[in-house]
Amino acid sequence: MSSPLKYLSAYSQQVQTQVQQMLDQKKLAQYLLTKYPTTHEISNDKALRCYVMALKNQYLKKSAPLSQIKYDDKIHIINNALGLHTYISRVQGNKLKSKNELRIGSLFKKAPEAFLAMIVVHELAHLKEKEHNKAFYKLCQSMLPEYHQLELDLRIYLTQLEELGDIYN
Repeated sequence: MSSPLKYLSAYSQQVQTQVQQMLDQKKLAQYLLTKYPTTHEISNDKALRCYVMALKNQYLKKSAPLSQIKYDDKIHIINNALGLHTYISRVQGNKLKSKNELRIGSLFKKAPEAFLAMIVVHELAHLKEKEHNKAFYKLCQSMLPEYHQLELDLRIYLTQLEELGDIYN
């Protein structure tokens, strides 16, 4: 059996202990609902495309275009993937064509907007930085200053979902 804190394994023991205590006391939902009381209304692919393109145009105007943006039921949080940025290269005649796609896990259709923003920013950052390195996280923070806190809270939300169930019904 895996640890209930698998989403938080990269965090300090202190953070893990605090989250485990909240989990044991069934206070994760209270913590999350206090910070993120509502979900967003971006529930279809068209609305998601508008949302993503607004962020992309604000922060990454000169980056590669996105050919497809959609929610994807096949993305499973089990693989630690919440969204995917795919880059496809094809040779057509004597030209190399490339397409960038951005897919967001369907579980974010009914989640707080801040969590959707964090995932979108993460995937958009991959347009410029392929690796999860210092430059990547710096770019994420420039687009979303509270990126690291949101990532932690999102991981707490995933723990809540898996251990105690959904809080945004």
